Amino acid sequence: MTVLKTSLRNFLAHKGRMALSATAVLLSVAFVCGTLVFTDTMNATFDKLFANVASDVSVGPKESDDAQQTGRPATVPASLREKLARIDGVAKVEPSADSRQLTVVDGRKKSLSPTSGAPTVGANWDEGAKKSVEITSGHEPHGPAEVVLDSDTADKHGVKTGDALRVIAVPGDFTVKVVGIATYKTTNPGAAVFYFDTPTAQAKLLGSTDEFSGYGLTAASGVSDEQLKERVSAALGSSAGDYALRTAAESKEENKKDIGSVLDVMKYALLAFAGIAVLVGIFLIVNTFSMLVAQRTREIGLLRAIGSSRRQILRSVLVEAVLLGVVGSVLGIGGGVALAVGLMELMGSMGMKLDTSELTIKAATPIVGLTIGVLVTVLAAFLPAFKATKISPMAALRDAGTPADGKAGKVRAAIGLALTAVGGLALAGAAQSDDAAAGSGLLALGVVLTLVGFVVVGPLFAGFVVRVISAVVLRAFGPVGRLAERNALRNPRRTGATASALMIGLALVAALSVVGSSMVASATEQLDKSVGADFIVQSENQQPLSPAVVKAIKSAGHVEHVTEYTVVNAKITTPDGKSGTQRLSAVSPTYADDVRAETVEGDLKDAYAKDAMSVPEGFAKDHGVKLGDRLTVAMVDGRTAELTVKAVTSDDTSIDKGAMYTDIATARSHLPAGKMPLDFMLLAKAADGQTKQAAAALKASVEDYPQVKVRDQSDYKKLIQDQVGQLLNMIYGLLALAIIVAVLGVVNTLALSVVERTREIGLLRAIGLSRRQMRRMIRLESVVIALFGALLGLGLGMAWGTTAQKLLALQGLGVLDIPWPTIIAVFVGSAVVGLLAALIPAFRAGRMNVLNAIATD
Repeated sequence: MTVLKTSLRNFLAHKGRMALSATAVLLSVAFVCGTLVFTDTMNATFDKLFANVASDVSVGPKESDDAQQTGRPATVPASLREKLARIDGVAKVEPSADSRQLTVVDGRKKSLSPTSGAPTVGANWDEGAKKSVEITSGHEPHGPAEVVLDSDTADKHGVKTGDALRVIAVPGDFTVKVVGIATYKTTNPGAAVFYFDTPTAQAKLLGSTDEFSGYGLTAASGVSDEQLKERVSAALGSSAGDYALRTAAESKEENKKDIGSVLDVMKYALLAFAGIAVLVGIFLIVNTFSMLVAQRTREIGLLRAIGSSRRQILRSVLVEAVLLGVVGSVLGIGGGVALAVGLMELMGSMGMKLDTSELTIKAATPIVGLTIGVLVTVLAAFLPAFKATKISPMAALRDAGTPADGKAGKVRAAIGLALTAVGGLALAGAAQSDDAAAGSGLLALGVVLTLVGFVVVGPLFAGFVVRVISAVVLRAFGPVGRLAERNALRNPRRTGATASALMIGLALVAALSVVGSSMVASATEQLDKSVGADFIVQSENQQPLSPAVVKAIKSAGHVEHVTEYTVVNAKITTPDGKSGTQRLSAVSPTYADDVRAETVEGDLKDAYAKDAMSVPEGFAKDHGVKLGDRLTVAMVDGRTAELTVKAVTSDDTSIDKGAMYTDIATARSHLPAGKMPLDFMLLAKAADGQTKQAAAALKASVEDYPQVKVRDQSDYKKLIQDQVGQLLNMIYGLLALAIIVAVLGVVNTLALSVVERTREIGLLRAIGLSRRQMRRMIRLESVVIALFGALLGLGLGMAWGTTAQKLLALQGLGVLDIPWPTIIAVFVGSAVVGLLAALIPAFRAGRMNVLNAIATD
């Protein structure tokens, strides 16, 4: 009980010094709990939505990963409806007709599709729709010219009842009038949803009134879902294998699996960044307790002198750590809930409306948060607590504080250098690897070992690096600069630990910057080297291009030729007797001019002759394929062809790496018209000297199709740069949490250092150091620590990024590009961070009363 009282008294006495450490625990726990609450809420919301819309038993087309991408959804025959209705136990049969292969535009030719990547869905208005939405304005759709859309899409784009919309679908375009607005009863999953009457959905979305997307069956009273599924399977007989039969529970699980994969990626990515923040927070907590123990050396010595055992001293410090962990964790749990609400609002701005009334906080969430917070804090505080037990009763006769450890321990230095050396060898091995999988393993090992090695050997580096930085940065400030240098050097372990916290976040920033910049530079080089086409035409929503779009592009003026590009799935049998489904790029013969693919054998133009093809170099080696060999190519949903290998393409590229080519006419001759995949890209070459006119003509030709973008090579390069930049910015935003915690560590170290050096500060002021000079000294010390961490982090990160790029080179991304402007900006920004982190400690040091400071024990 005495130990607990002592710990509580010490904790309350130093609550100001504990505040920043508690903030680190708070941020780490908040990120973990916020992620868990957010994903649990998402899962619960979707569970509710899926439960509402699931039929007792659903009958749909059998799913196949190898199906041709025709732009039309898979269907089941409409004639099946009567057969299902006659099955004993079926109370009702509800047919569905829906498609995600459509674009809807308003009167201003603006697309109403979500910009978040969520789909645009067209569906028939049926009982299933009524389970998830209710019409809050207007009425249900009747006839081919009426549509109902969801309220979120209507609000976002200012659509009202009575407005005219144009629907662009694969079977053709048609115009409708908005007759109703529907509001979701649970949540809008982010999609833009348009409801038509059933005959219109069949004819305009599926392309036939003889087809449906599937059927929802309602079980009669007393018939379970499983029983009904068995009866349906028995009634369908041998044809049951052609359909996907699911109970409501199975449909719910299938839907959860689809959305769950996305949510899991989000969840574990966020938790990974939370883990980085926790790791950085450990350094802060270790430093805090190390300095607090050092400042209480005399006090601990007195406790030992009056009879306290080493175990009691250990328990006393650890109890303080538990108190810190509990306070930080409790606040972090509350912060996590607030963070989850913020994430829900963010998703709402992207189109997915999540109701905060559905906020789901499972019992495990606060338990996990509290456990992580307390456990991490206690583990971080254990080493300082153990050192406290080594303080002898004689310390009661000495001044408080601990002697400066001018040099890191030899054992520590040896271990750190060994880890760094082994990690460096692993990185070198990864850079030289010819196998991506093996190289990735070595890269991961190298990253971990070099990171741990730098953390361990940090104090050894501090002596040299701080002196170099000081010579460049601090010497201009005269004696004040020298004092700041001495302060940073007096305790290398403390300086190394503080800088290491900053190093981790900046190392990741540097590594990702190198990888991202190299990817953009490699793609740009490949475009310059390989692409001869002037224009690239693609759909923004990743949908294939409709025949109407292809026709419009081909009819544009000032264009020399247009190259079609699609992908056909086919089962290919090679001379070694092996067979497997492959993706066969079916293109116009002009593709050989538009994309200059290198060959190791033959001429690629010959591969576009009738019943000819090319294979990639790796495929040819693996299966013993040679020039002139005839391969059996069975088109999925089509006929079997015998194609002659006329060219072997090089694998040393990132554009169409591993692609097999054939003439698009060859593919069409072996596939029924309804099974031929739509083009997903067009390449266009301008007539000689008419590039500007061709660009204007092509863009004018697709004015009515806002989902289609015409880009020249510079536009396409910018698209790649923007996509990589957006991903990096998102990652940088998440890494900012770790950097914030690291900055708190600098603030905390300086604040405690000021307290530790109270008498020294008083003496400096007494011999003539002004308040302004005192504040400058503290700020310069902070800048040196921040720049030390930045140098270590940026150097380490560039090594990681360079190694990663060498592995990417195996995929054709062979250009290493160090983004020096970003690296320099981060380095300079670190100095600014150091200045800001020192503001409060420097202010407190400057405000000290000189006499009181000198009189301090």
